[in-house]
Amino acid sequence: MRSDIVPGAIFPDYELSDHTARHRKLSELQGDDPMVLVLGRGGFCPKDRRQAEGLLQLHREMEVGYCRLVTITTDTIAQTNEYRSGVGAHWPFLSDPRRLIQKDLDIAEYTDAVHDPMIPHVIVVEPGLVIYKIYNGYWFFGRPTVEDLRQDLRAVGMRCRRDWDITKPELQAAWEQGRKDMFYPYGKSYVETIRAQD
Repeated sequence: MRSDIVPGAIFPDYELSDHTARHRKLSELQGDDPMVLVLGRGGFCPKDRRQAEGLLQLHREMEVGYCRLVTITTDTIAQTNEYRSGVGAHWPFLSDPRRLIQKDLDIAEYTDAVHDPMIPHVIVVEPGLVIYKIYNGYWFFGRPTVEDLRQDLRAVGMRCRRDWDITKPELQAAWEQGRKDMFYPYGKSYVETIRAQD
């Protein structure tokens, strides 16, 4: 992994085709929410398929928790769509057959000359594509469990949701005064708040 891709850094805002052939930027897919980004080998890999199957239930939780999930592989669009459908996923899968991310991040899996995939990684990002945590998934058990990701998303939520602890008296007072700017989704986004502080 490139040396500047570390917690606290901004992850590159790549633009790739999704499973429907629509061009999508990561920032667009993330919006103002925490996001889990899965960089995988592709549909041919049984480890990637098992990981995606495990993420199915978590994704349902992420949707109601205002979090995003995106998978990127070096598969073609047709293979990406087949992989996504085959595991029953409902989140965006992005296709990178030109291996732009693999090359840019320096994560070519040199031990597989047949498929030339990326070394699998899972990256948890705060709003604004700020890297919170990086998992190296070359070995399956290097990948985060669903519970690891729940814990990461909880920690990120506590950092970026100003109304995380709704029991704080100052939050209740703000609400009663009609000051909804501290509450999701009424106020400034986390990204706007951080940029205003810079």
